[in-house]
Amino acid sequence: MTYRQAVDFYHSRLRFGMQPGLSRIKRLLHALGDPQGKLRFVHVAGTNGKGTTANMLSRILVEAGYKTGLFTSPYVFSFCERMQIDHQNIGEAELARITARVKAAVEEAEKAGEGPTEFETITAAALLYFYEAHCDIVVLEVGLGGRLDSTNIIPCPLVSVITSIALDHTAVLGDTLGQIAAEKAGVLKEGGHCVTTANQPPEAMQVLRTTAEERHNTFTAADPKCAETLSESLGETMFRYSGETYTIPLCGVHQVENAVTVIEAAKLLRGVTMEHVRTGLAKSVMHGRMERVARCPDVLLDGGHNPECGQALAGVLRRFAPKDLTAVIGMMEDKDTAHYLAQILPFCRRVIFTKPDNPRAASPESLAETAQSFHSEVRCVSDPQKAYEQALSVTPENGMVLVCGSFYLLSDINF
Repeated sequence: MTYRQAVDFYHSRLRFGMQPGLSRIKRLLHALGDPQGKLRFVHVAGTNGKGTTANMLSRILVEAGYKTGLFTSPYVFSFCERMQIDHQNIGEAELARITARVKAAVEEAEKAGEGPTEFETITAAALLYFYEAHCDIVVLEVGLGGRLDSTNIIPCPLVSVITSIALDHTAVLGDTLGQIAAEKAGVLKEGGHCVTTANQPPEAMQVLRTTAEERHNTFTAADPKCAETLSESLGETMFRYSGETYTIPLCGVHQVENAVTVIEAAKLLRGVTMEHVRTGLAKSVMHGRMERVARCPDVLLDGGHNPECGQALAGVLRRFAPKDLTAVIGMMEDKDTAHYLAQILPFCRRVIFTKPDNPRAASPESLAETAQSFHSEVRCVSDPQKAYEQALSVTPENGMVLVCGSFYLLSDINF
């Protein structure tokens, strides 16, 4: 099997859609020797900030000397980003080797009438990879929800982190914050440790506290209000928390919230010192999350897609965006596009809508129609690469090109 064949195999599983439940992943992992039972984990659930939080925790664990696996989604530039050890992507040849074993197990599962989904097969491959590489700890990001997510097949983790909760995937997780929080809290296991942000909506916080108490978890609500921002730029934020000063190469008050949650979680991990935390946070570069990848003009990437992500991005644009800003936007049609666009478009001088290479992508024309209430200078360019190149051609050196709305869009462009 080649790398390309491996990626095509995973994508072929998309036909099974999203099917919450643990029976398929349990059968698949059992066929692979149950690697999840031989690893230690930090589990990260939530609506917003999961990827950043997982990355920060992984960086800290590497600084503490642990051989650290990291499983996140989606990827931005390479499929191999989804499985990392000590922040090195899995090699293409290694991915092909692992995938060949998973594919054989999938074929056996299908004979029994249970075809695993795309995410389930990728989860299984990651767990097998981390086990065979003898990882000390794996930081595992939930795909969707928590209770019935395939990552929830793991034993009780060292710590469960639940990031900010908001309305998203309501057709699957429920249409109230309480229902969604209950799904996220499903990752809490008997006798564990739960860390979350004190900024949770009250309805969600009540569910998290109650579930933690019922499952005899210690419960920590990290309060970002106790953090004092000392300086902030587009590429760096310095803040003080509990008497210590930290620097993160990220922008936005929401990133300080993520960092404070991570600091409290790190206190529960044996062998981790505050110096490990400080150094790990300083190295927490995140692809596609308010990431500046070029200058003259600045090029800012942000794959967030829901209204809360839009609010966070708007906060950064309000402080740091130049007057001449061109946005290249592509989104999935099942997202709350109107609320997201309402927050972003007021900062844009011109907007180019495009279509990511994904069957769920919204048409540029439908996005443009939604945007008519917020913005007048709008055009549609179906090809993401051409849309980006057009944005560069019309933006002066002292301006900014913003590419946002979907991680799928970011992966379609050569920056």
